[in-house]
Amino acid sequence: MEEIFNEIWNGYAGYANYLWHEITHPSWHNYFYWLIGLSLFFFALEWIKPWNEHQPKFRKDFWLDVFYMFFNFFLFSLVIYNAASNVVVLFFNRMLESIGITNLVALEVMSWPVWAHLLLGFVVRDFVQWNTHRLLHRVPFLWEFHKVHHSVEQMGFAAHLRYHWMETIVYRSIEYIPLALIGIGLRDFFIIHIFTLAIGHFNHSNIRVNLGPLAYIFNNPQMHKWHHAYHMPAQRHYGVNFGITLSLWDYLFKTDYIPYDGKEIKLGFPGVEKFPHSFWKQITYGFSRPKKINTTPREESAVASASEKQAV
Repeated sequence: MEEIFNEIWNGYAGYANYLWHEITHPSWHNYFYWLIGLSLFFFALEWIKPWNEHQPKFRKDFWLDVFYMFFNFFLFSLVIYNAASNVVVLFFNRMLESIGITNLVALEVMSWPVWAHLLLGFVVRDFVQWNTHRLLHRVPFLWEFHKVHHSVEQMGFAAHLRYHWMETIVYRSIEYIPLALIGIGLRDFFIIHIFTLAIGHFNHSNIRVNLGPLAYIFNNPQMHKWHHAYHMPAQRHYGVNFGITLSLWDYLFKTDYIPYDGKEIKLGFPGVEKFPHSFWKQITYGFSRPKKINTTPREESAVASASEKQAV
């Protein structure tokens, strides 16, 4: 029991010291200032050359999303995640030791060239996240949490980090073992994380950049906006364009969908009009049983779309 309390205390104290050091010591290895720098960069692009020029510069829920950026990137770890994850990892390691496993690493990549183990770590993590993202859409109770991210009604860079804190737990839990098996180090994870942060900001931004053939590899605003579309295609109730950083997986597994330029398409999901707008109500959303459980998480989108067509 003492060991558990020590892990909890070390989690809180260690992360608090780390966060304070991040804020007071700007450097190239600093998550805090990378987040600010990348955010200002894409915000400037949205101001200078917006894709949807009719959208307000300070779009709907802009400041809510800015707060989400810092909450999900830093404050959630300070409040609970870091301490709780330390305890979970402790129990997990003890369980492995009880069956004679003391090292999860199955592939020693650190002896490879830097570019090789960075590429492997990035591709493995992105593929795991792509599949996890699909789960968030296909599993009804996970979709309830994911609705927070899809409650964005006007796209902008900061929408990237508007998501329910339960998503952090889901993503990190699922990707933990694959990344542990290939022995990705902290330096590699930092580089991968900053790169994916930049692409995530990019594909949520209100900008239009023609990537040419690279659009079949990397996610981008023109593609990701359709992921946030209010109406899903009738035959794709669960959603489309699940790519996090790479669009490659969607093209490989036929979940891609860009029917036309989506500059001014309606975003959200049927019922978003009644979705909570306050931060507190959003981060507590998903724990109470919904009044109506749909056959599929976004089947109501297809129904609503069909109804509109009939009305026309």
